Formats: sequence, C-alpha cells, structure tokens
Amino acid sequence: MAKATNLSFRKNKKRPGLISKVRQTNSLILCRLACFLLLLAVQLAPAQTYDQWLETSFRYLNENRLDSAEIALKSALHAEPAHPMNAFLMHNLGTIQRRQGKKEAALLSYTTALARYPKNIIFLSDRASLFSEMRQFQNALLDYNTLLQEEPENVEALYSRGLLYLNIKDFESAEKDFAAMMTLNPNSFYARLGYASLYKFNKNYTEAEKLYFYLIDKEPENPAVYAGRAELYLLMEKPGKALSDINQAIYKAKEENPYFYIIRSKVYLLLKEKESAQKDREKAIALGYVENLPEP
Repeated sequence: MAKATNLSFRKNKKRPGLISKVRQTNSLILCRLACFLLLLAVQLAPAQTYDQWLETSFRYLNENRLDSAEIALKSALHAEPAHPMNAFLMHNLGTIQRRQGKKEAALLSYTTALARYPKNIIFLSDRASLFSEMRQFQNALLDYNTLLQEEPENVEALYSRGLLYLNIKDFESAEKDFAAMMTLNPNSFYARLGYASLYKFNKNYTEAEKLYFYLIDKEPENPAVYAGRAELYLLMEKPGKALSDINQAIYKAKEENPYFYIIRSKVYLLLKEKESAQKDREKAIALGYVENLPEP
C-alpha cells in the first residue's frame, strides 16, 4: 500500500520547471509578435512631411532633446532635398550639432549653408565663432573680413576680429578694430574690454588693471570681465586674486565656458595644486577645448 500511495503521489505531482519554460516560451513569442506588429505599423504609417519634421524638431528643441532634434532636421532635409529653405535648416542643424559638441559636423553644416548664401551675416558670424572655438584663427578672420565688407559697422564682428588679432599678436590691427568701435560708440563697453585685453597682451598691466576695475564697476555680473582680470593677475603672478576672479567668472556664466576652466587650471598650477589643475583641464576638454593646438 505504501508503494501504491507513493506511485499515486508521483503521478499527480506538478512539474514547476516545465511550466516555467512554457511560460517563458509564450512570453518570448508574444514579445516577438508585438515587435513585428510595431515595425509593421511604422512601415505602413504615412511618412511625415517637411513641415511636420520641422514642427517635430522644434518640439524636441523645447524639450532640450538635441539628438532627436538633429534627426528630425535631417529627416526634413531628406524629405525635400530641393526645398528653398534648406540652407537655413542646414545652419540650424549646425547650431544643434555645435551645442552637442559635434564641431566638425557643425562646421560642415555651416559651410553647406554658406555655399547657398555666401554673404549671409548670421551664417558668417556663426562659422567664424566656431572657427575661433576650434582655434582655426586664420579661417575665422576670413569669415569676419567677409562679414565686415558687407557690414563695416557690425560692432560684434569688430570686437571678435579684434580679439582674433590679439591671439595672433597683430596688436596694430586689433587696436584699429577697437578704435573703430569707439568711433561708432564712444561709450562702448566692449571696445574698452578689448583695450583692456590689448594692454594686457602688451604687458601694460597697470593700465589694464585700472580698466578692468572700471568695467567691473559698470557691469558687475559680466563673467568675461572677471575672466579677463583673472588672466591679468595670472600674468602678474598673483594667484590668489586670479583664483577669486576666475571663480566669479565661472559662477556668473550662464553657460559653461571651457576656457574659464583652462584659466583656473593655470592658476592651480601656480598654486602647486596639480590635482585640481588636472581636473579643470579635463573639464575644459570635455566641454570642447582643443588641447592639441597652441594656446593663444
């Protein structure tokens, strides 16, 4: 009887391992079916129009989904390759790529836009500033020269070109651009900021410091002034003051500026804080600083 009872128990015993495998197989089949149906739905769905892709890109931009916005703009371009507005889309695409740190791709997009409108002021300005970020100073100068031939009184371009001249140590040309700004507006803040940089490059530290104090009094929330004075104090070997100013610049900046971290890394080196200096340099590189080119 004992044996019969035991046999009866074995015959009616559930096998959880087998049931689990069956359930897993069923789940896998359902998952594959769902994926197939989703893929089929996408393929059968009507393609978005040019305008719909634009609306999609704007929505992604508002959500700060830059990678998705980039794809949407590329899809619009693909939808209508001959659309008359495509040069402007290429420029917008370049700006989105630039914000993602894709500088080479952004440069290609800007250049494509300029091939259609070679004297567009905004296109030239943005490519010139990108060249500057990539530290291709001569190419940046060419774009600013073209821009200023079209708009000789464009003060933003005059200021940017003046700084470029400082970077290549053409102090005479830099001073001409800053003087032109002062002629257009004797109260120009940025013309004076340019002169402060010029004094600094010429090692006229006393006059540069006076001008920086004046500028900070005028615009105490402007990060560029603090960064400029930090560089001055770095050259004067006053690391304590330099550190205070560059920290203010980083704090007040609306967007992270890679060069601010380069300045602070140099200050840390002067203070013999090598680990902090290395961290700031790595931060600058992550933000797009081009390390393998000579510094201005």
